[in-house]
Amino acid sequence: MTETIAVIGALEKEVRLVYDRLKERTIVDGAGLSTVRGVYEDARVVAVTAGMGTVNAAAATQYLISCCDARAVIFSGIGGAINPVLRPGDVVIGSTLRYLDTDTALLAESVPCLEEFASSDDLVDMARQALMAEGYAELDVDIEGALPLGAADGRRIDTVADAEMPRFLRGTIATGNRFIVGADARARVSAQTQADCVEMEGAAVAHIAVKNGCDCLVLRAISDSCDESYEQLSSRSFDLESYAAGASSLVLDIVARYARHVEANSKSR
Repeated sequence: MTETIAVIGALEKEVRLVYDRLKERTIVDGAGLSTVRGVYEDARVVAVTAGMGTVNAAAATQYLISCCDARAVIFSGIGGAINPVLRPGDVVIGSTLRYLDTDTALLAESVPCLEEFASSDDLVDMARQALMAEGYAELDVDIEGALPLGAADGRRIDTVADAEMPRFLRGTIATGNRFIVGADARARVSAQTQADCVEMEGAAVAHIAVKNGCDCLVLRAISDSCDESYEQLSSRSFDLESYAAGASSLVLDIVARYARHVEANSKSR
């Protein structure tokens, strides 16, 4: 059995599939959380619904590291597209996580002394492998003359020929404590962070993970283009369930890959 892997979502629907697929399940209440412990393939897993926002996400991450001995943290869920190439059902791997509307220079005065954060390279590679195994195509933006993702004028390069093919990209995720709606708000997010999508937890999870020396991965399945209020978005229960379940299924694949990776490394020492 490998080291413990933590899976976190902001909403219960974002981790429900993970709960359902765990074996030997137990539930432990503490720190305002109901943590589900169990086994998936050969991996020990602790999974929790953290609640929305950076404080909830950070608190849940620290709890799972300190009290459940998690050595890797995967955060998954839904997010709003800032990059206009992205459409509902696409997936963003958070290669870079940036805070929105935050004085990051002040944050960087404390350990780990960083203004932005990143998912762990090994977990990013495992996410790519899992997505490609599921038939996703990687969006190609490494083309000479292409504008960087998040550029304000909206021009993008998308070389995936099949318009119906599910896609993913390794990109930048912006994290803030406000729900982003409307063209003006999208433009502000893009100008401040050059992000591909926006949400309310990822940077805080990565921040706490790196502070504790843990591996981490942030994944977002695109649910909308930041053009609906939270109330409108929540009413589309069928779509949201589908997007969230898709992200959770990928997380379980990554959990299994990570467990095999850890086991292989331990045997080679």
